[in-house]
Amino acid sequence: MIEAPPILTIKASMRRPTGRQIAAFQDIPTGIVVDALYGGGALSRDIAPIGFGRDLNCVAAGPALTADCGAADVLAAFAALKYIRPGDVVVSSFAGHTGCAAGGDGLTGMMRNCGASGFVTDGPMRDYAGIVKVGLPVWCAGLTPASPHMSGPGAVGTPIQIGGQQIETGDMIVADRDGVVVVPFERLDEVIAGLEKVRAAEKLQDERVAAGLRFPDWVGELLESDRVSIRD
Repeated sequence: MIEAPPILTIKASMRRPTGRQIAAFQDIPTGIVVDALYGGGALSRDIAPIGFGRDLNCVAAGPALTADCGAADVLAAFAALKYIRPGDVVVSSFAGHTGCAAGGDGLTGMMRNCGASGFVTDGPMRDYAGIVKVGLPVWCAGLTPASPHMSGPGAVGTPIQIGGQQIETGDMIVADRDGVVVVPFERLDEVIAGLEKVRAAEKLQDERVAAGLRFPDWVGELLESDRVSIRD
């Protein structure tokens, strides 16, 4: 006979970036973070700012606190409330289930009261007007009024799979109107070093475009090289 699993599993120790590392990602666009990750880290485009950001300014950057809820259940997301530290982004895996909501205004309101800076899930949400009133930035897979269960099993602080990426508690989440990016804990300093290089290159390009640039130098060089064949 198979024993019933515990309804909740909580990771005993949860790593967290330093204050310096967290500060380095504030006000950084997701596109710059992806470029510093050499094109990686972005979650699926199915996970988008709630309402596509029309009523709520969806911008957040903070350490991930994971909740592995599983399909149609929110027990782990509610249990995660106890473990939120100011600035955390709660990331809830709903197993990509879209048949009911992965949260609503009550859950996001309590997350905000606990100091969370955002909520990310691969399920839909409910209570749109209430979430806007609460003001916590949310990224999700759309909207539905359908209610979830709260029976488990679930886990808090353990690795999860969401939006095509693995996320662990302590990874950095950077999210804005373009979507959500995860920076693995082990690569934080590497990516922070790369951010300034990417920002400098973006700034130079923006200045050149504003001054009338029609195409990059490398495009002209490529078109004039023997790597391009021009035919009638």
